[in-house]
Amino acid sequence: MNRLFLLLSVFVAAALLAMTTAKPIRVVFFGDSITQAGIKPGGYIDRLKQRLPADQYELIGAGIGGNKVYDLYLRLEDDVLAQKPDVVVVYIGVNDVWHKSTHGTGTDPDKFVKFYEALIKKLRAANTRIILCTPAVIGEKTDFTNPQDGDLNAYSQLIRDLAARQNLPLCDLRKAFLEHNLKNNLANKDQGILTTDRVHLNDTGNQFVADQMQPLLTAAK
Repeated sequence: MNRLFLLLSVFVAAALLAMTTAKPIRVVFFGDSITQAGIKPGGYIDRLKQRLPADQYELIGAGIGGNKVYDLYLRLEDDVLAQKPDVVVVYIGVNDVWHKSTHGTGTDPDKFVKFYEALIKKLRAANTRIILCTPAVIGEKTDFTNPQDGDLNAYSQLIRDLAARQNLPLCDLRKAFLEHNLKNNLANKDQGILTTDRVHLNDTGNQFVADQMQPLLTAAK
């Protein structure tokens, strides 16, 4: 009788362990309109869904157009932490730079870092793994004549520094986009290589971002 009970206990424990290991990791992509579009058919999140095993990964988009880093901080609880993610991919910074010139409502560098650090602190308190991304482009010219190149380079470096200080994985889209465009944008166009309008991704851009993010998600498993 005791042996039967022991065997039954082992079987139940093994079944529970199998159920636990089979649970997919939940990944939330947190950002602006680029992330918002990423969940649409052909978007980079959708492409990642097609590539990654559904029994191992659950991918969720949490992007809202026009968002800056402080918007992410303000909606973190409701839009991200409430979903109990295992991993959060933070892709922000374009509007913090872009809206300085278009709306006069950008984010100063010191405030950008403070809000970003506060965001990371809250995510870590929830035992969430974090992947940071640099903002890719506001214009695709490769000779650094895009009007926001200087600021975008500076804010990308702030994120690189944050990732280094906080020991977080980094998807350096700013660097990757520039390297791609140096090889593929010989006409020095300001759009049409990886973007539709200097900022938002075209089909090639969505494929490219998925390519850059996939190794980091695989490593997070």
